[in-house]
Amino acid sequence: MDLAVLRDDMVEGLAHPAKGVLESEALTIAMRTVPRHRFTPGEPEAAYQDRAFDHRGTTVLAPRTAALLLEALDPRPGDDVLIVGAGVGYTTAVVAEVVGAEHVSAIDLSRPLVLEARSNLAKAGYGEAFVDRRDGADGLPEYAPFDRILVEAAAVDPPRALQRQLADGGRLVLPQGLQDQHLVAFEDGAVADRLDPVRFKPLLVDGEQPGGLERNRTAREDRERAERAFERRRGWEQDWIDWDRQSL
Repeated sequence: MDLAVLRDDMVEGLAHPAKGVLESEALTIAMRTVPRHRFTPGEPEAAYQDRAFDHRGTTVLAPRTAALLLEALDPRPGDDVLIVGAGVGYTTAVVAEVVGAEHVSAIDLSRPLVLEARSNLAKAGYGEAFVDRRDGADGLPEYAPFDRILVEAAAVDPPRALQRQLADGGRLVLPQGLQDQHLVAFEDGAVADRLDPVRFKPLLVDGEQPGGLERNRTAREDRERAERAFERRRGWEQDWIDWDRQSL
């Protein structure tokens, strides 16, 4: 089947009153334009089903969830936008279609995902979007301030570094909470909108994902204790074995 037709059907479903998650004309056009199948694993047709995918330790958001996030973010042409949790790059591409790829920066803690997102964005025509490996809680200070910041991972409160990187009058959107999560938009350091209940994985730091540098204090200290215990039992520090007596 024609993938463009499937994409149109996907968008029509998201805009239908039964779901009602896609209202912005700019985002509707963007989601009709971005070739979602360039960003999802498996058969191209499956990309336009309203379901999520597990891939490389991350979740490729279902179209409905992506639309919820982007409607809450409310990007405008020319806005400078930071995406925290680039994943495979799909939401980055949709934002780039609205604001211009040169205005979008995205970060992710996973190096393989960063490389994949760059490749996907380039193939889809959004190669000017900047994608880098960073700790999401630290943001991207050298490119700040941002008019919009989208965090695609849950946190109890917006990280302070991200709040500092938000431009005056800017908007930060993230899933707030641990078990009980809601999509929340912040402006000027205060809650501007409390939206739909959602379920996202927590915002991670180095050491909490496969292949990452160790920075989780408890895990690092446990590892160092184990290494010290192992070293104490090596070489001349081992108990002396009297081989003559052992042979008796």
